[in-house]
Amino acid sequence: GKKLAELAIKAAQTRQKAGQKVEKRKGSGVAVLPGKLTDCESRDLAHNEVFLVEGDSAGGSAKMGRDKESQAILPLRGKVLNTWEVERDRLFANTEIHDISVAIGVDPHGPNDSPDLSGLRYGKVCILSDADVDGSHIQVLLLTLFFRHFPKLIETGHVFVARPPLYRVDAPARGKKPASKAYALDEGELNAILDKLRKEGVRETAWSISRFKGLGEMNAVQLWDTTLNPDTRRLLPITLGGTDFGQTEVLMTKLMGKGEAAARRELMELHGDAVELDV
Repeated sequence: GKKLAELAIKAAQTRQKAGQKVEKRKGSGVAVLPGKLTDCESRDLAHNEVFLVEGDSAGGSAKMGRDKESQAILPLRGKVLNTWEVERDRLFANTEIHDISVAIGVDPHGPNDSPDLSGLRYGKVCILSDADVDGSHIQVLLLTLFFRHFPKLIETGHVFVARPPLYRVDAPARGKKPASKAYALDEGELNAILDKLRKEGVRETAWSISRFKGLGEMNAVQLWDTTLNPDTRRLLPITLGGTDFGQTEVLMTKLMGKGEAAARRELMELHGDAVELDV
């Protein structure tokens, strides 16, 4: 009797899941590229890249400042869903995740699957968010999405994090050197730039320091110089730490799992003083 009941319950759950499954939106049998994607002209995976940009204002600057030949821009609205405990069949119910999957040309998959990467449309998938706490949160949510549902993209070296600067230092002309501007990712780099200016004989009051509140404050030229230009930007490749996928999975569950509040608190109590927060 128990086995019959379990069988009936399992069949009902399977039917329910099948009814909730959300398919990729298609037109004439082909997945339609999201309207907000500004695509690039190249189809060469060695050169083309897509930037997942936080916010429409930053997306607008990125569209104007990018290299149209090889750089595509996909603006994201707000914070992406935490997908750590979302079933694969329900992912496409979220518009942002649907658009990311369609734009990159790869379907969600698991670590032991053999997904079809032949449809991959970009050699580099770059996360571009503000250099503040909210930007870091968006980075974590997107990295969670890729680790949980697109792990082969990380494994094959296609996922990157762009690192926009937090400060800009404008220095006056000194001797034969013309006026210059330098960008710093954090306080450490800012202090190094200021020390260099002091050694060059620049007065303390002669330079000016600007702090970017977000990507939206940068104009197209600044965004190109600091974050998009392959010659001057800093792009951080994302790799799987160590050899044990399971260990990383356990840590991610602790960080992103809904029922793991106690474990997260313990983690913060142990390592909280090692974090430098820019609030």
